Order: sequence, then structure tokens, then C-alpha cells
Amino acid sequence: MSKSLPVSTGVSRPRALARLLGYSLIGLLLFFVPFEIAGRSTILLDHAASALQLHARPLVIGLALLFMLYGALAPWLDGSWRRSLTHRVFSVLKVFGLLIGTAYLLQLGPEALYQPDMLPFLFEKLVLSLALIVPLGSLALVFLIGFGLLELIGVLMQPVMRPIWRTPGKSAIDAVASFVGSYSVGLLITDRMYQQGHYSVREAAIIATGFSTVSAPFMVIIAKTLGLMGQWNLYFWGAMAVTFAVTAISARIYPLSRLPSDSTPEAQLQPGESRLGSAWRAGMQQAGSAPSLGSALRETFDGLRMTAAILPSILAVGLLGLLAAKYTPLFDALGLLLYPLTWLFGLDEPMQVARALSAGLAEMFLPAMLLKDADVLVKFVTAVVSVSSVLFLSASIPCVLATRIPLSLGHLLLIWLQRTLLSLLLAIPLAYLARFLGWL
Repeated sequence: MSKSLPVSTGVSRPRALARLLGYSLIGLLLFFVPFEIAGRSTILLDHAASALQLHARPLVIGLALLFMLYGALAPWLDGSWRRSLTHRVFSVLKVFGLLIGTAYLLQLGPEALYQPDMLPFLFEKLVLSLALIVPLGSLALVFLIGFGLLELIGVLMQPVMRPIWRTPGKSAIDAVASFVGSYSVGLLITDRMYQQGHYSVREAAIIATGFSTVSAPFMVIIAKTLGLMGQWNLYFWGAMAVTFAVTAISARIYPLSRLPSDSTPEAQLQPGESRLGSAWRAGMQQAGSAPSLGSALRETFDGLRMTAAILPSILAVGLLGLLAAKYTPLFDALGLLLYPLTWLFGLDEPMQVARALSAGLAEMFLPAMLLKDADVLVKFVTAVVSVSSVLFLSASIPCVLATRIPLSLGHLLLIWLQRTLLSLLLAIPLAYLARFLGWL
């Protein structure tokens, strides 16, 4: 048997095997396996970020401020603010976000901004966490997608992903990373894959708006807020099923269905070769031809750029959204778009439910906070829709806009509305069925 891979690869077969198995195992452990440390069970990346926040808070705050400073100045220095109206608006908002972050640390501004669900929530729970998770995730991502695991999974998942979600088999990595890790990690993977030509515009957009939802730890917080931990498995698997079903539908309607779809063709099975054999061959070829680990790690600056773009946007857009939800009738108006479904399906206080769910556009925790005293059926619907809507202005929408995927704010708002309506159509019957079976 030959001891080396084909000429197109750069290392011996044993070394390629060691790379594929060793580095991929590290990636899987970092992203997908929860570990219980100090009574808290989550993935290692989250543990690392939490430990740094706890034991090196001044350093983390300084790092976050540097990211926000760069993110606020970059559009004006590189001229990207001129690209479109959306870029101009977000360029101004990033400067606003930097000012808000500085004011928060100096305790300046009206007392209303310092309520627990306002600036303290945005800065402590989102900004500081993302300032660590995205850069750390960018480094860890090398192990997951750089040495053959992506190609191996991609070939295995082709028969499932392409017909149902119109995405490559390798996008299964994104879906799992988002649920187990976080939407920021999922978007980091999607952006990297899109820039490397693995995804077309349409495929990247479907993945970014359909799979990059909040992670299991966020779902735990929603379930705790709504008193649904006793129905955790029903909620988790129900939310996953509804999220992926909605994604399959939204991938086939405007605007996602109209986006360009020219990407690198997926690997095809050779005559007489099994799918498992083809997957193994693709993984080994990538492991053999990949650059050294040091070189791969040096190519991870996209994570820093994304972090700098996200942080000031989250503070600015998130604060404006939270203020609008609390002090203006904006979400009453948006709730009118959801009211026909909440009324038609006979939910208690349908207008109140519609208004609360529409507030999820500002921040995905808001519906749970507003409906924590509702009927258990409404609580279940709220918990599921909060996850399956995917998009919200305080974090995920700025994250998507920070990627190179050409999605406009208008497209994202339309996709949010589509996903919320479709989520209600699926989640409400599921809730009634669960109550009929005695599961709620």
C-alpha cells in the first residue's frame, strides 16, 4: 500500500491521518462537547470566556473598548461608509455605540439606562462575552474546518442538506455549532466558508438567517425565565424542529430564493465508491494539503474584524431597540402583523402576545421577559418562536451585517417577519398537541 497521498497533497499519509483525527478531535471538543466546571455545563470556549470575564475583568473591558474604538473608526478611515445607506447608518451607529460604552463605564447618563434589562444587560451579557468568544472562536475554528473534518462531514451530509435546505452537506457543521456554541460562532464559520468559496451568496444567506440562532445555553435561560425547565426536552427538540422546518420553507421564498447561487461544486462519488469511502478520501486529501497549524492560525484575523464591527453595533442598535420596546408604540404596530395568527389560534390575550413576540426583533429575550406570567401554552410558543425567529437587532442582525455576505437590512427585516409568522404557524399547533398529550 502506498505510504503517501496523491501528488496534490503535501504530507505523508500517516501525518495526514494524524492531522485529520487529532486536530478534528480538538475542534469537536472545543465547540461541541459540554464540560461541567464549577457546577456549570457548557462548551470549553464559553468556559474560557467566562473565566476571563471573572478573573481578568479590567483586561476584558479594555479589550472590548479597543475593539469598539477600531470598529467605530474603521468605516470612516477605509471609506466603507460610502457603500450604501445601510453602511452609512451603521457607521454612525457604531460611533454612537462607542460613546454609549464609554458613558456606561463612567456611569454617565440618565438612570433609566441603568435598569438591569438595559445597558447592564447589553454590556455585561453581550459585549464582554462576544469580545472574547468571537476571537477565541476564530482561533479554535482552524481545528474544526481546516484539516479535513469539514470535507468529510460535507460528503456524508449531502443527501440530507441539499434536498431539504438547499445548502451543501458541510453546512451541517454550522447548524450544530450554532445550537451548541452560539450564533456568533456559527456566523464566523459561515463567513469564513463564504469567503473561501465553499458557499454561494444564497447558501451563505440561508445558513446565516436559518441556522445561526441562539445556542443551547441561551435556550436554558429562556426556559428558566418562562418556567419551562420541567419540559426542557420537549422545548429543545421542538424549537430545533420548528427552526429547521422554517428554514426549509424560507429558503424557497423571496428574498432568499432570488439570491445568486454559484458556488464550488461539492465532491461527487466516484464509480463503485461508497459515500463513507468518498467522505474519508475527501477528508484525508484536505488534511494532507492544508497549511501548517501555525500558518492556519495566522489567517484568523477575520474574527477580530468581525468582533470590532459587532460590538459597537450591538450597544447602539440594542439600546435603541430596548428603549423602543419599553417607551414607544413601535412594537404595538409590529404586533398587528402577528395578531391575526395569535387571534386565529385562540391564544389568551392575543394582542399582548403578538406585541411581546414582535419585541423579539429588538432583543430575543424580550418576549420571555414580557410573557413570563402567561399561560403555559403561550409560554411554550414564546420560547420556541424566540429561538426559531433567529434574527434580532441587539446582536444577530449586526453580526450578519458584519460579515461579507451581501444581505441588506431590508432583507433581514423581511426574513425576520417571514420566520416569525412561519414559526407561529408551526409552534402553536405543536403547543396544542403537547398539551393534549399531557406534556405541557
